[in-house]
Amino acid sequence: MSVTSEGPSKEQNGGICQRALSLEDCFRNAPSGMGHRMRGSMTAIKTRAPQLGGSFAVWGGLFSMIDCGLVKVRGKEDPWNSITSGAMTGAILAARNGPVAMVGSAAMGGILLALIEGAGILLTRFASSQFPTGPQFAEEPAPAPMGSPSFGDYRQYQ
Repeated sequence: MSVTSEGPSKEQNGGICQRALSLEDCFRNAPSGMGHRMRGSMTAIKTRAPQLGGSFAVWGGLFSMIDCGLVKVRGKEDPWNSITSGAMTGAILAARNGPVAMVGSAAMGGILLALIEGAGILLTRFASSQFPTGPQFAEEPAPAPMGSPSFGDYRQYQ
């Protein structure tokens, strides 16, 4: 695989970058006129959508399987499960390309999931600080004594 004067070949680009470049190629190589170019890009999107959807489904299924397995093995659910699941998913899906690709994909998967989990934690903390829970009581107040009900006997619900 060599890089030509036109840039890297489509085989050298990976994943979403490959799809974005091929869509850009379709847009650039279409006949002149915005209508033709947009039609060409939409055709390329429709053609590649099943492949992209299938790839995403495989990634999501493998990630969920690993995540649930880690929850079962570790006995707790925390952000480390998701981060580890992302790294393991990246490594497993890159296994056919060799150990160097596995390490790189594992690192990217772990980093991506760490960023997602970190953003979720920060968002939760920020949102919870805006809505205080109100005054905390030292002990729970005793329930008010109930008189005789005015609309019938509701003791069956207590």
